[in-house]
Amino acid sequence: MKFASAAALLLLPLCTAAPSPSFFDTQSPIKVEHSSLPVHGNNPLTYCNDPSNYILKIENVDLSPNPPQAGQTLVIKAKGKLNETIERGATVRLTVKYGLITILNQQVNLCDEIKQVGLSCPLEKGEQTLTKSVDLPREIPPGKYSVRADVYDKNEKQVTCLEAENIEFKT
Repeated sequence: MKFASAAALLLLPLCTAAPSPSFFDTQSPIKVEHSSLPVHGNNPLTYCNDPSNYILKIENVDLSPNPPQAGQTLVIKAKGKLNETIERGATVRLTVKYGLITILNQQVNLCDEIKQVGLSCPLEKGEQTLTKSVDLPREIPPGKYSVRADVYDKNEKQVTCLEAENIEFKT
């Protein structure tokens, strides 16, 4: 059950960006319409650029519920294939914005962070799946959020790059 958890790492900060459940009573699922590079599945994700050279080939990512709801459990299911083994030294460059304000901009060690989703390095080459449940806090401000995660192996080769832009949570 090892999956290069770039998708999970990308979605974890996004998961904290949801307002309280009452805001979603009439909201339809989040979809990104501006990108020609959407990630397959029920999710707001797009590739940052052409994914044909990425080490991670994502088959699909599904969020339940979509949109996420504060105070609820978000279930992330993902399936894909690693074309190479990912070893210690891989990094994630993560940016989270609230509107135009950057609230998080950091680089972290992928192998340290994937412990949050029950994985460890090395992440072996081949077909992979991930299921992760995240309990969302109730106290999440409404607004527009954007998240970007650039993932690189220890040699700076791009594993994947995913983003979710202008996800709006209304009051």
